Amino acid sequence: MIQEIIAFVILFIAIGFLVKKFLWKSKKKKNCGDGNCGCS
Repeated sequence: MIQEIIAFVILFIAIGFLVKKFLWKSKKKKNCGDGNCGCS
């Protein structure tokens, strides 16, 4: 019983991480005009 609960918690954390990483497009700051951020 405890193992099933732990497995479901880990599964939900993993799914949440994947949704956040791939589906939840966050706005990135485009602040590379001054040349000190390492973007080229």
